[in-house]
Amino acid sequence: ILDVLAYNTYISSYNANMVANEVFIDSATLRENVVSLARNIGYLPRSRTAARATVSFYVDTSNIIPVPSSITLRAGPVAATSSAFGNSSLVFSISEDITVPVKDNRANFNNINIYEGTLLTSEFTKSASDPNQRFVLPNSGIDTSLIKVSVKSNSFATTETKYSSQNDLFDITGESKVFFLQEVKDEKYEIRFGDGLLGKKLGSAVGKDGTIITVDYITSDGVDGNGASAFSFSGSLINPNTNTSIDISSTPTVTTITSSQGGSEIEPIDSIKYYSPKIYSSQNRAVTSRDYQVRTL
Repeated sequence: ILDVLAYNTYISSYNANMVANEVFIDSATLRENVVSLARNIGYLPRSRTAARATVSFYVDTSNIIPVPSSITLRAGPVAATSSAFGNSSLVFSISEDITVPVKDNRANFNNINIYEGTLLTSEFTKSASDPNQRFVLPNSGIDTSLIKVSVKSNSFATTETKYSSQNDLFDITGESKVFFLQEVKDEKYEIRFGDGLLGKKLGSAVGKDGTIITVDYITSDGVDGNGASAFSFSGSLINPNTNTSIDISSTPTVTTITSSQGGSEIEPIDSIKYYSPKIYSSQNRAVTSRDYQVRTL
């Protein structure tokens, strides 16, 4: 019996010690807890960053009847690497449509920034009966700088309102069309909207933008996308006037202007522990020399 009691005391003491450790950012070991503690002082850890490349190509419209006045490159996949790159093929995408005019039977897509990863879309419906409703994106590996959020009144509406990401409360009013991000469990992200005082509140009432939320985002492989320099075209082209797809006689040749670079992994725990107190100490100021040092981190 004494051995059992001693073992139970040991386990209880161990659990109590681990729980106490997770309460403080310096001693916490679980990412979810470190991120939560950093959130309390207004720090959002850096997300995974998609590698970016710059490419150009043109579309020959001489065989298209009738010749469109402009061509739109649809959001989504644009180019892919060959299997020779890292023994795998990577997809590079754009998060928004790009439209160019047709001149002399050519549509020139010059200096297009493409991002390694897959474009995904999640749709949510704001519920008036659930005050605790959460909008959590179901995928990890998201580049938060490429998140696009729009709101419309209903699923049949043809117009939508764009919302922009906001990291602080400066110049935010009750009519500001903004959303806020926070990292949650399993390196996923939750989107939060205003309450009518700090940011516009969603709803179906008069003066509100609606209840249907559409989120477009790119999930990336981070550093694995760096260094790609040879691409083949895999995009989708449409006639913006008729919203119909365009069949081209030959696949456009993609010219690489800048090889893919800048891909990085999500901010590690040690970095969050180091930078979050320093960011908090500056309070987004740029007054003292120390403030400027923190702002450049």
